[in-house]
Amino acid sequence: MRYVLELAYNGTNYAGWQRQPNAMTVEERVDTALSTILGEKIKIIGCGRTDAGVHASYYVAHFDFDGVIPPAFERRYNRFVDEDIALLGLYKVAEDFHARFQANDRGYTYRMTLKKDPFRQHTVTSLPQFASADQDKMQRAADLLLSYSAFAPFCKTNSDAFTMNCEIRRANWEFTDEEWTFRIDADRFLRGMVRLIVGMCLRVGTGKLSLAEVEQALDNQRPLKNPWSAPAAGLFLSSVKYADRDGWERVKS
Repeated sequence: MRYVLELAYNGTNYAGWQRQPNAMTVEERVDTALSTILGEKIKIIGCGRTDAGVHASYYVAHFDFDGVIPPAFERRYNRFVDEDIALLGLYKVAEDFHARFQANDRGYTYRMTLKKDPFRQHTVTSLPQFASADQDKMQRAADLLLSYSAFAPFCKTNSDAFTMNCEIRRANWEFTDEEWTFRIDADRFLRGMVRLIVGMCLRVGTGKLSLAEVEQALDNQRPLKNPWSAPAAGLFLSSVKYADRDGWERVKS
């Protein structure tokens, strides 16, 4: 049987999602807890990677298991796994389901504040230096992305991506006195893409980068001059969508 895990995690203490030989990752913690409770080695496949310090308010992974799911599985799992990881749901799915390759839409949310907040320092980025940024210019910079289909200027240089093409479906800023929030949806994302886009918008808003320079970089698929990646703390993977979501069967436990 193939199963889906719906998860949420705070990425502050992890070197990203993907398992690594010399650093603790979310994938390793989730794998270990799952294997212990089910009594056999389990290998999960996630819907994608998140970088070190990046969070997920919604994440999807699948795994195969032919045994019996023990009673009260969700409660037992959440008691066993680290406090900064939560299991939101367990589902039976079709045997050919794939958490990564069948996801047709992903959404990220970036949260920042203009004031120092000692109680949310790991989940909302404090950037008071951008208090004077022009919000209209920031949104115009985000709108510009919707006119393009390739995004090499917003991909880390050591990426192993096979293509720079992405279909961005939404890119918008929301501004309040307490918090600035950037939301972006696409069919896929490049490595480091969202943080580089947030950095670009903030630089446009403060006049350190012009919209014409952004257009030129996108037209030529060349890096921006002095690119800046916004800090990881404010970034969340916030949605992952599938065409066959209605076919998932909740495992009652």
